[in-house]
Order: sequence, then structure tokens, then C-alpha cells
Amino acid sequence: MHQPQDSIKIIKLVSGEDVVTVLPTGKNQLPDNHQLLRLEKPLLIKYVPQMTLTGFKDYIALIKWCSYTPDKIITIPKNKIMTITNASTEMMASYGVIAKNYDKQPTPLRQEKYKQQKFSDAENEKISEIFDDFDDDEGNTTLH
Repeated sequence: MHQPQDSIKIIKLVSGEDVVTVLPTGKNQLPDNHQLLRLEKPLLIKYVPQMTLTGFKDYIALIKWCSYTPDKIITIPKNKIMTITNASTEMMASYGVIAKNYDKQPTPLRQEKYKQQKFSDAENEKISEIFDDFDDDEGNTTLH
């Protein structure tokens, strides 16, 4: 996918989400006075903190923003946008790689509800031992 550099943008939404996308131009975009804006192949920028030897570092993941639709063009209200900025060269390269396979991105699987399980007697005893280690000299447990 080869997009003009000035058409790949990062949109900061009022929800706090950052989305990298192509802003269609000309007849593919709605008129300027319209209350909606079209986004082509929007990807959510997900910041994932990682612990490294030198401290915390953010890993950036790009994931399909509207995962449960085959639509490539998503329309959003302009009043939900805080800012629109140009993407950096690195972000444009990452976006190009992911957007090329936009249709092949897997749809997230539905999460099953957590199934509650009862601890066994041995597990309960082990947990009790762990909490007993926190007891102070007078036998009181104080957790902060």
C-alpha cells in the first residue's frame, strides 16, 4: 500500500484513544461543512509498557480499531476528535505494513466468562501460610 505521506494521520479522540489512519481526500471524503469524517483502515495505537534492563519502555502495537466489521472506511463525528497530526516516518512505515494486510487481520475471539473455581484444601492452606508470613510479632496482620 503506497499512500501519500501527508494522508497518513494520527487522530487523538476525546476518549483518549490514538488512531493512525489514512484520511481520504477529494470525492472520497465528506464535504468540509459535514459533521462526520471518513477514516480509511483505522488502526488503534496501543501502548504496552515493558520492563527492560534500563527501565520501563513503551511497546507500540497497531490493532484494527473496528474489529468486528469488514468495512475499510469508518465514519466518525468530528466533535469526537481532539487533534489530527501527521504521522512520523516510522509510524507511516509500521502503518503501511499492517494496513497492507488489513483484511487479513484476525477478528478477536469472544472472551468466555471467567469460571469460578474453589481452591482445594491444600491450596487454601498454602495461601494461609503465605499470609501468616506477613504477621507481625503480635500476631496482627497489616496489609498496606
